Amino acid sequence: MEEKGKVKSTFIITKFKDPEGLVERFARMGKPLDVLKRMFAKYFIEEKVIHGNIFLNEGINLIWTAVCGGSFTPFDHDHAHIGVGDGTQPADATQTGLLGANKTYKGMDEGYPIFGSDQKAVFRATFGGTEGNHEWNEWTVSNGPGDEYVNLNRKVERLGTKAEGTTWIFTVELSLS
Repeated sequence: MEEKGKVKSTFIITKFKDPEGLVERFARMGKPLDVLKRMFAKYFIEEKVIHGNIFLNEGINLIWTAVCGGSFTPFDHDHAHIGVGDGTQPADATQTGLLGANKTYKGMDEGYPIFGSDQKAVFRATFGGTEGNHEWNEWTVSNGPGDEYVNLNRKVERLGTKAEGTTWIFTVELSLS
């Protein structure tokens, strides 16, 4: 008998010019991306979809702790964060957070994370005009605003350099089947 399991990761980075902070405000309220792209079409820069990442050992161990009824900090609206940084060291399961010198962790937009259906969890955070203005080469989902918290995953891929006056919305979909 052969056992099979599948882990799937999808990341969506949606970028806007946002001189007045309006995109940021509506995104943090949890407005869907398609609505934001229609509402702010003249400010839309680009959207990039990326697949694949490494689940980190500490995140996998926390998942099993939760399944077996152990004590843990959840990846809920009050605790989950998406972290971005400028590190370029390849991802490895033994890592415990972001590795770059510049790092920014943001809490969830309203209504996130979404979970309990479709065998996935969806996390989303909005980085406004004055936040995360550095190179974005790595990212993670953690249960707190820093590397000292448990990180589920890490991905390394150049997304660009976020500039003042732009809003970038980062959506992370992690699924098991």
